[in-house]
Amino acid sequence: MHTPGLTDLQVNGYAGVDFNDAGLTPDALDQALHAMLLAGVTRCLPTLITAPADVLRARFAALDRAVALSRLGPAMVPGFHLEGPFLNPAEGYAGCHPPEAMVFPSPALLDTLIADLRRPVLLLTLAADRDGAPETIAHAARRNILVALGHTGPDTAAVQQAVAAGARLCTHLGNGMPRMLHKFTNPLWAQLAEDGLTASFIADGIHIPPQALKIMLRAKTLDCAILVTDATSAAATPPGLYDFAGMRIEHAADGSVRVPGAESLAGSALRLDQAVRNVVTWGLATAEQAIAMASTTPNALLASALDAHGIAAASGSVDWSSDLHVLRAEVGGYSVSNPR
Repeated sequence: MHTPGLTDLQVNGYAGVDFNDAGLTPDALDQALHAMLLAGVTRCLPTLITAPADVLRARFAALDRAVALSRLGPAMVPGFHLEGPFLNPAEGYAGCHPPEAMVFPSPALLDTLIADLRRPVLLLTLAADRDGAPETIAHAARRNILVALGHTGPDTAAVQQAVAAGARLCTHLGNGMPRMLHKFTNPLWAQLAEDGLTASFIADGIHIPPQALKIMLRAKTLDCAILVTDATSAAATPPGLYDFAGMRIEHAADGSVRVPGAESLAGSALRLDQAVRNVVTWGLATAEQAIAMASTTPNALLASALDAHGIAAASGSVDWSSDLHVLRAEVGGYSVSNPR
């Protein structure tokens, strides 16, 4: 089967490389992107998580430089995803993000964080229930940034207000939430019920049990669902300890990723081709539908932002085996093959 390449809207690192490292080099970025290409990913948005403003600026500068000077970056990285610092710092919502670095959404701070980048921020994740969220969403939309809701505890009215301001996506819906919520009046149901929001999901069987994902996909419909990895430096690596955004994380034998001793997850070790296989194996989608959730659907969501920024990024292509393993992937004249 020959299909468009996969697009990962949320990837914090890969193959031992941390995209949140202010010392990131072009060679390290190429190492990660090559490994992602082997998994069928031909387009991605490297994702920076919550940190103090000066730290974020330094991390963006290193990431932007690495993309410009790398071999694969210009072809595979049209822009970036900023997940924070405009998130909800309350326990459960913060996840592994440092709550002490979270601030209220601010158009002025957003402008400061993303100034002078050669590659634009194309996706911003923020909390809809924080003061300043509607104004910041509207400001980001005017700057042709796709806005997603995540690590947030909004009620239905706040979700509707966010959509009216320009929000279009939910980041890793079902995660970045406390374990104890009201059974009906809660941010999960509020976002599932909002038809103006597409939702991304981490289909590793760890972040969301397959039976729960089944219900969420029915609520959103497959046309409004996107597969992401939320991968860290622990993705495509053996179990062990890795660095992520100034933290030490542990890739456990069961595939989960956590700060050692912590209960909450800290991103994933998921490959996007494995997410596609999982959704098909669990009987939640056909092969064609699952691949679309990781390619044409996120591409369509990004299209207007790419056009507005004048970015004509190639989507690439993938050849799949009958059991949905990547045989060959190509983008921008680069190709890789997996032995079978």
